[in-house]
Amino acid sequence: MNSAEFPDLQPAPLLEVQQLAVEYHAGHGRAPMRAVDGVDLTIAPGETVGLVGESGSGKSTIGRAILGLAPIAEGSVRFGGLDITDAGYRERARLSADLQVVFQDPFSSLSPTRTIGQTLAETLRVHGRIPKAEVDERVEAILRRVGLGPEAARRYPAQFSGGQRQRIAIARALIVRPKLVVCDEPVSSLDLSVQAQVLNLLRELQRDFGLSYLFIAHDLSVVRYLCHRVVILYRGTVMEQGDASAIYAAPGHPYTRALLESAPVPDPQAQRRRRATQVRQDAVSGGGRSSGCPFAARCRHAVEECFRSRPALETVAGGSAVACHRWADLNQGPAERHEEVPIQTVRVTDEATLRG
Repeated sequence: MNSAEFPDLQPAPLLEVQQLAVEYHAGHGRAPMRAVDGVDLTIAPGETVGLVGESGSGKSTIGRAILGLAPIAEGSVRFGGLDITDAGYRERARLSADLQVVFQDPFSSLSPTRTIGQTLAETLRVHGRIPKAEVDERVEAILRRVGLGPEAARRYPAQFSGGQRQRIAIARALIVRPKLVVCDEPVSSLDLSVQAQVLNLLRELQRDFGLSYLFIAHDLSVVRYLCHRVVILYRGTVMEQGDASAIYAAPGHPYTRALLESAPVPDPQAQRRRRATQVRQDAVSGGGRSSGCPFAARCRHAVEECFRSRPALETVAGGSAVACHRWADLNQGPAERHEEVPIQTVRVTDEATLRG
């Protein structure tokens, strides 16, 4: 019996995050700063979930908490059905074969004194005694799979471009054949054409290896291209979540709309209109965290209730969920259309194409 034969039976989530809260101590005598507050998140096998928000929204903190790199004050994290909220060093070491990460800046995490082959081989040896012949074979195979030839194993990180180094970081994550990869802003520092190449690669690797991704980003266009579902964060709180295409086409929360409007568009007049809207929105900014909606101080649609009570995450038409007191009022009229800035599809046919 499987879920294909019985559509109502869904596979168990690979990752379950429930009511996650992360706090950092601000100093002696001061109250802890809550960076993440009551976040729920699930990822199914083979699924990509995008975690989106501006700087300081808590998206990278959530990724770090899942990886055991940030303190969890409340809530739980389950991976493969096991509670890993308080997993110790040894358990985390065992988990790393199934739970890997790709960071934004691969250069800082690659030893400049080791060849790429040495770095990849060390990752394999950490997870068990593997014969040298098999190690060399797997290193060459994964380098080919990410678009680099086997000769890359003999070179050092400084001899590669930014896009090539990110491919190496992806190879290091996948060489141990994980189930879930946390991608923390993996393309934000790359040129647009190189971004497209890396995104295409991630898609192909997911299809070939059955991977799941938690894809952390601030650009909704990138998330729309790669992700099945998206979670929108503001000040550590979920504002909206649901199908990526549906949210991109008709965002229900004012903050999601603001994120879409912040992306540059090729039409100068449309860009001027967006900037004018942002100026009006910034004019009402101010104030800190209150008992109301975290976005209320910046929202041009806010009313008294928005400052008084925090809205619950409410399921709306289409299966999305929105945390906004006024979502029904704001979505009564024609849906706002957001022109998608397409991510160029680039197929790499030879290594020379990777020089950029």
